[in-house]
This record gives sequence, structure tokens and C-alpha cells, in this order.
Amino acid sequence: MMVNLRYGRGELRVAVPSTRAKVVQPKFVPGLPDEAAAFREAVRRPIGARPLAECVGAGEHLAVAIPDITRPLPSHRLLPWLLEELAHVPADRVTIVNGTGSHRVNTEEELRSMVGADVLARYRVVNHSAHEPAGLALAGHSPDGHPVYLNKEWVQADRRVVLGFIEPHFMAGFSGGYKGVFPALADIDAIMHYHRASVIGDPRSTWGRLEDNPTQELVRANGALCPVDFCINVTLNRDGAITGFYCGDPIEAHREGCRFAKATAMAPQAAPFPIVITTNAGYPLDQNLYQAVKGMSAAAQIVEPGGFILAAARCNDGFPEHGNFKRLMTGSASPQAILDMINAPGFSVFDQWEAQLLALIQVKARVALFSELPPDEVRAAHLEPVADIGERAREELARRGDVPVAVLPEGPMTIPYLETGGQ
Repeated sequence: MMVNLRYGRGELRVAVPSTRAKVVQPKFVPGLPDEAAAFREAVRRPIGARPLAECVGAGEHLAVAIPDITRPLPSHRLLPWLLEELAHVPADRVTIVNGTGSHRVNTEEELRSMVGADVLARYRVVNHSAHEPAGLALAGHSPDGHPVYLNKEWVQADRRVVLGFIEPHFMAGFSGGYKGVFPALADIDAIMHYHRASVIGDPRSTWGRLEDNPTQELVRANGALCPVDFCINVTLNRDGAITGFYCGDPIEAHREGCRFAKATAMAPQAAPFPIVITTNAGYPLDQNLYQAVKGMSAAAQIVEPGGFILAAARCNDGFPEHGNFKRLMTGSASPQAILDMINAPGFSVFDQWEAQLLALIQVKARVALFSELPPDEVRAAHLEPVADIGERAREELARRGDVPVAVLPEGPMTIPYLETGGQ
């Protein structure tokens, strides 16, 4: 079987030498015929909220939160429509906050590509930094009393609008909603507390689970510490076209969008697979190994214990170098040793959550990676470097026989799950 795997800004054409290969991908939904008209309809007839134009007064300061460069939200299309709808608000009263979470800040060139040259020239666009106290303000406390600082521009604004993209998420159930505020605009201490081992390791913190998910519960509680006046969420197809708008109340609109995302981007499977081939959906998600864990996690949902995951992610930006992810992955003797260290009482370091998730996958299955990372660095992270995906698949099938193979050509854009898994 020939398959096209999303990789970087293009695709890899790979022969999967199995008579029992099954391609698992999202149901293709055509893009809306007139995105701008659909946007106007959605913000003027929102879900559980007043129309967008009524939410912000001409004399009020508005903060608009957008996702950073690692997310495929078409902010360059959405922002001009939003700002046109709020034309009564002067440009000098609008601040667009780039929600980087714990990621690196984005360059001016990246911001220009994200928001568009006209918006960048006319409006104030700022990077959030979780590590800079001067740019933070106390928003309140989490349900267990932990202080939560958010971006100062966000906290001090009179009105707040959050933009986001809804897709299944490997910890929070789904992205979008309040996740565009927390952890996107939070301080590093609150992010680390949110990502603590007991929450990440809870089996309810998983793909496609919105309610009774401890990660999503923290997202909602901490994201709502400063009132969000309007939420603009979209779903996208593989071509980046908008397939739906879910606008209004951050809970009600988000919940409706998640129902659509589950119906189109999650695929039940009757039994686990010995071999799963996956990607990280190409650019912008596969720029580094940190993000590539998502595609591996999607595969892990249906790989059998002791099975084999073969991932393709360009990783042109490395591990990346921020935080402790690389040190945690390469500084321990085995994935189990990583988990033992992270689960030790009192242990808490930045980026431990991504290392924990990858180690959990590696304990369950062998994981190989086709990427631009040097082979020695791949091995140091307890992954097997692969030079040819098709050849490595042939080797595995020769060893195991013509066993069933699942292929996720768009990686985490499709989340398979076992029908007995209760999702």
C-alpha cells in the first residue's frame, strides 16, 4: 500500500509492505464556502453570549489572545475580520497577546506571518513570556490555592477575547476554549503546577475526554480567573480551511465545537495494532521533538503493549533547547528511569510533563523516528533513528509476519481509540 505521510511543509510517499494495513485519518470536511461571511454570522449570533460588537465599548481596552507559531490557527485571516467587527474600538486600545505558554517567544518575522503585515503594523502585538515576572500580574488562585499569574496585558484589560483551534488534545481532551488563556498566558510556576506528575499521569487526562478530566478542569478554572468576554474557536481540515465556527461563551461554544471535533477527528478501532506508523501532521506541529510527542501519543492509543511505533516528524528545530526536556530525555538510563525520577516526591522541573508523556509511550511500545535530528541525539532520547520508513517497516514485518498495521498519515489530527476504552 502506498501512503502519503504529512512531513514538514510537504509529504513523504511511502510503501507500506503489508496486506493488512489500515489508513486511519479524519473524515474530510470541506471548508466553508465563505469564511468571512460565516465568521460574521457566528459572532453576531453567538452561543451563550452577546454579539461580539456589543461586548466591547469604544472607550475600553481590549486584549485579544492568539496561539503561537506552533499552532495552525489562521490568525492572519481571523484577526482582520474580528477587528472589522470591532471597528468602533480605536487601534491604540487593542493589544494582541501571542500565547506562547512555556514555548519560546516568536520573532517579528514569525509574528508577521501569524497575524499579517497590516495587523502587525497597525496594532500592538506582544509576545507572552512565562519566565518574565515584569510582564505578569496576579490573576487569582487555582482550586487548590496555588497562585496563578497571567500576562499583565490580559489581566489589566477591560475586555478579553480569546481565539483558538479545536482538536483532540493528549492531556486536556481537546484544545481550544480556555486553553487559549491557561496555560497560554500563564507564569511558568503555575504551568509547572498544572503539569505536575499526578495530573499528567491520571488516566482521565487523555485524548477526547472533556468532562471529568483533571487537566481540562484546571484549564477552565485558571483560565476563567479573569473574565473572558468572548471566545472564537474554529475547526480546520487538512488543507487549513475553516470547517466550523464556535463562538460566544468559552464553555458552551467550546463544548459544541468539541462534539464536532470528536465526530470528525476521532476514529474508534476494534482491536490494538502490533505496528502503528504515524506523523505529527507536518508543519507547524512537527518542528521539534517536544511537539512530536503528540503524534506518538496518538499512535500509542491503539498500539498493543510491546508493539512498534514508527513516527515521521521533521524536527528541524531540534528537541528544542528550551527548558529541561532534552536533559530529562537524554540524562537517564531508560524511559522507566525517567518516570521513576519524575514521580519521586518533591521532584518538579520545567518540561517534565512532555518527558513523562514520551516515557509512558516508550514503556508501552518501541518507538522509532524518521527526522532531521542526528541519529546519536535520537538514540540518546531512547528512540530508534530511522533512515527509510518503508524499509524499516519491511524489516519489522519480516520479523513479526504480516501483522495488522495502522497508518496515521496526519498524526494527531486523527485520534484513534479502542472502542472498549470508554472515551
